[in-house]
Amino acid sequence: MKHTILTLFSSLQLHDLVLLCAMLFLMLLLIFFAGRFVGKLESKDEIKKNRLDAIKRSRAVLGGLAGEQVAPFLPGFPCNPADVRFVGKPVDFVAFPGAAENESISEILLIEVKTGESTLTKREREIRALVEQGRVRFVTYNLSSAEVFPDK
Repeated sequence: MKHTILTLFSSLQLHDLVLLCAMLFLMLLLIFFAGRFVGKLESKDEIKKNRLDAIKRSRAVLGGLAGEQVAPFLPGFPCNPADVRFVGKPVDFVAFPGAAENESISEILLIEVKTGESTLTKREREIRALVEQGRVRFVTYNLSSAEVFPDK
């Protein structure tokens, strides 16, 4: 004898059907709230993870900024700290080795300070390429006449 769901339900009393519907409703409600609870836990974990990542990045940036300021005084810096001028962006320093000792300046250095595993930004790589290609000029701007005079 095959029983279909319809025949099964037809054999149940009204109070049995109400009880079955109530149980189904409670199960669906339980599944819904369990899903929301798990979602909130995952959301809290994600927020905590993102906050820790932001703190880590912030510390790295602050460490880099502090390192930039003291770099000229550390061993291995490419020139005398007195020959260095802080620029900040797009490169950290411009240096004129020999200027502080009143000697002849044989080169001009564009210096970018990095910490840890940081690498050059796209803009910094562009500047490096332009310097390597010799595409650097010296220009005089006269305030009185508001004219630019390229020095050749």
